[in-house]
Amino acid sequence: MAVRFGSIASGSAGNALLVEVGQTRVMVDCGLGLNLCRDRIVQRGWTPESISAILVTHEHSDHIGGVGKFARKFGTRVVASYGTLSFLADTLSPDQCLEIDGHAAFAIEDVWVEPYCVPHDAKEPLQYVLGDGQARLGILTDVGRSTPHIETTLSDCDALVLECNHDEEMLLGGPYPHSLKQRVMGPFGHLANTAAADLLSRLGRSRLQHVIAAHLSLQNNTPDLAREALAGVLGCAPDWGGVATQDQGFDWRDI
Repeated sequence: MAVRFGSIASGSAGNALLVEVGQTRVMVDCGLGLNLCRDRIVQRGWTPESISAILVTHEHSDHIGGVGKFARKFGTRVVASYGTLSFLADTLSPDQCLEIDGHAAFAIEDVWVEPYCVPHDAKEPLQYVLGDGQARLGILTDVGRSTPHIETTLSDCDALVLECNHDEEMLLGGPYPHSLKQRVMGPFGHLANTAAADLLSRLGRSRLQHVIAAHLSLQNNTPDLAREALAGVLGCAPDWGGVATQDQGFDWRDI
């Protein structure tokens, strides 16, 4: 069964990832305004009404900010942990929400979903591996540090969308207040390029066809730095890997 994925936005101003398996379309997170999200979905060749579900990772506004309006407008089911759904209780009817266990795989029509728990400063954050039961797309966009569970889950994926949030030197020398720098660099914050590369080095990669650096900070990172960090592990040219941007995301990839 064909699997393809693309992004319409990635970064602190809003995130949304599109995944298609067979005849089923899902969106991971919806942190964009309704009109912008709809327009970018159409630019990717979809219609908003064709999306079966929004899988939400956690309640931070750049991931959940557009979920309520989008789901109400287009009748889309919202799938998330109990902790994340508690932030949407006032914006959605209960019959639109599917509460999931972060340790139990399940299916949304043609899409096989493996949620997994991660350390991040949210109430009950999850990330996801999506696919058709054979081909696997691993998604990890908001996490403070790697864990053995994360590395086991993401090993032997065919594609990875991997957080490369910041370059440590740029962050430390940048304009953020000290408290925010400590949060970003902390164990429940975001992965630096070097930490993402270190995580990647410990994964089984024999099936890996695509690696996309995601959730880059506009102030504290550059696409070239993220690519170089991951390429050093993969032993490839930096331009082999992709980068998800805030304004465009990235175009379709197939696995």
